[in-house]
Amino acid sequence: MLCDTMARRCTAPVLLLFGMVGLAGVLSPGRAGAQAVTAVYTVSFQGQPAGSLRSTADTDGRVVADYTYRDNGRGPDLHEEARFAADGRLLDYRTSGKSTFGAPLAESFRRSDGKASWTSTADRGEAADDPTAVYVPLEGSPQMTAVLARSLLQAPQGRARAYPAGSLEVRKLAETHLLRGERSADVALYAVSGVNFYPLFVWLRSEPALRYFADMYPGYQTIEAGWEADGPRLLALQLEAEKQLLQALAERLRHPVDGLLLIRDVRVFDAEHARLTGPSDVYVRRGRIAAVLAAGSKLSDAATVVDGRGRTLLPGLFDMHGHEWTWNAMLQIAGGVTTVRDLGNQNDYLRDLIERIDGGRSVGPRIVPAGFIEGASPFSARNGFVVKSVDEANAAVDWYAQHGYRQVKLYNSMRPEWVKPVAAHAHALGLRVSGHIPAFMRAEEAVRDGYDEIQHINQVMLNFLVTPQDDTRTLRRFTLVGDTALTVDPDGPAARRFIALLRERHVAVDPTAAVFEASFLQRSGERNPSFEMIADHMPPAVARAWLFNSMDVNEGNATRYRASYEVMLKMVGRLHRAGVTLLAGTDGIAGFTLHRELELYVQAGIPPAEVLRIATWNGARLAGLAGETGSIATGKRADMILVDGDPTQRIGDIRRISLVLKEGVMMFPAEVYESIGVRRFVDPPPMQRVEVNSH
Repeated sequence: MLCDTMARRCTAPVLLLFGMVGLAGVLSPGRAGAQAVTAVYTVSFQGQPAGSLRSTADTDGRVVADYTYRDNGRGPDLHEEARFAADGRLLDYRTSGKSTFGAPLAESFRRSDGKASWTSTADRGEAADDPTAVYVPLEGSPQMTAVLARSLLQAPQGRARAYPAGSLEVRKLAETHLLRGERSADVALYAVSGVNFYPLFVWLRSEPALRYFADMYPGYQTIEAGWEADGPRLLALQLEAEKQLLQALAERLRHPVDGLLLIRDVRVFDAEHARLTGPSDVYVRRGRIAAVLAAGSKLSDAATVVDGRGRTLLPGLFDMHGHEWTWNAMLQIAGGVTTVRDLGNQNDYLRDLIERIDGGRSVGPRIVPAGFIEGASPFSARNGFVVKSVDEANAAVDWYAQHGYRQVKLYNSMRPEWVKPVAAHAHALGLRVSGHIPAFMRAEEAVRDGYDEIQHINQVMLNFLVTPQDDTRTLRRFTLVGDTALTVDPDGPAARRFIALLRERHVAVDPTAAVFEASFLQRSGERNPSFEMIADHMPPAVARAWLFNSMDVNEGNATRYRASYEVMLKMVGRLHRAGVTLLAGTDGIAGFTLHRELELYVQAGIPPAEVLRIATWNGARLAGLAGETGSIATGKRADMILVDGDPTQRIGDIRRISLVLKEGVMMFPAEVYESIGVRRFVDPPPMQRVEVNSH
């Protein structure tokens, strides 16, 4: 997968493009008379050491840091230098090295002669210097959030202008005292808003210097060496503070309907048959679709009436490839996703998130979890269960079955000889089996050994490309495809045989074509092709970060990578035309990536109405929910989206969602987007309360 649990920290390649990827500031300028100070921090995933951050602050205000980690066979290697004024202002900043996916990094910022200037692999700019303004790096080590927080704490009301654009705000959320042996630390949690769609959390020591102490999320932490055992306590405090923020938003953004809801005179998309029906009146009561009648029906009771004229009503969308977390879940709703299949997460965290969303304490879609099982290796992704034997893998399957899961996902480091017995055990318990194709195995072998579904179109392409020497636990699973997929003929004998096998075995494919688009096509400095059409709606730091690609697309490989991506997209079209079930998933930025995924399916030759069926009916059917949702029919859950336009003719209209209903609760994308710094795409639909005299 491209975006995994690191999505919360934005260092996976798609979310890396947000910028300020989970940065958490160790920088603290030296003071006169002081000695140089070196601080060491440990990076871990699921409690397993994965890397380090080492930073030295000199007496002249200079700070040098080196940052590296490895998780899931990838990670950055960064060298960073900065210089501060005596008052803590950042005077100049430089970073070099390689990004998570191997792209070269080179960024600098400087204040000089009344000007502030910056350059990076993606952009350059200059402005008259505002001494109170703060610089938001495009890319960097875990150093800069603390710098931002300290600068903002000195600004009026905790707000300041940001370079290159926008503004930021800081809030203090919690504080605590830590004691370990003879050592103690007073630390406080801060949230920096305005950089991304969600606040960046950072723990600082409470001494006057406000030195960086830690940053974390479930399954990951970077923390000052020697305090690793205190990470869980800090994380619990952070999650509780975050829950309070999210509950306040949920209370503002969720609009339960009192009594009857009528969406009048609206065109209804018949998802099961991929067709648009004539104008209808759709009634909703107690979270269910009460009736679908011909337009012009007479109200028999008081109702909230939504004007559906000129609009299209569709079932809520399914994102069949998510790694869900709190703020991402809000973006799902804004994008019209009412159900998401989670394909790998921290099990305890996901259970809590599901309970919060279902209880109305957080905004998000219905989550259908799939159990993640990975083999133990130096390249392991540390979600779910990491196993060392078939017996341990089968025990993980048992756990998932007992907790109501209906699917398991196998990952890169599973041994090929484990697949058949584990798949057989899962099938005996009624669970579907999907995943990446384990290293040193081909997709055809995985299908014959029991796979019911393949994640990612690159995993399909690798079937024709891998040799026994190719270790796809590494970045090789991307670079091999980029370099050589152009040699595959989607209409050739090998492809036809493999596609026939998928159809014969009823194996579904979850292509996630959109997450590969920028990775294979974009050179840093160019606009991200997946999101260029919406960049002007985004927070400035996000739009800027979309100019950077964590994959190293360069003069030497750009032509090959583009040709290979075109073959990948052709393969998606061939799969559909051959009758292989496709599922619309993202593994990327919620909502926005799904909209682009559907556009790419149309580019691959699939008619828009068929694409919408993939994103609704196919998702419901494969998630086991077709009896409850996935189509607009009497008695089903009122999971629906109202679109200003007709996406069965213009698939891009799917971005123009004015109303989302999840089990009858109304949410307006305009409100959700604006609560997280995104400019709305359309206004809420006209609506009114209509009283009916029953006498």
